[in-house]
Amino acid sequence: METIIKNHKKAATHLEAAAKLHLEAAKQHEEGKHEKAHYSLIKAQGHTTHACDSQKEILKQHAITK
Repeated sequence: METIIKNHKKAATHLEAAAKLHLEAAKQHEEGKHEKAHYSLIKAQGHTTHACDSQKEILKQHAITK
């Protein structure tokens, strides 16, 4: 159960970071800073990928514990 909790927290942290970066990218687009918005998007995608990896681990652990 400890691993599941750890992965839930890890996924949440990455999703929060991704959301922040998406909001940052939107603001940058509004300001005409499209290049910076592009980099914020790339960073957000990285966090989303890590969150998905953590979620996959959570699902595996739930399947094992049942």
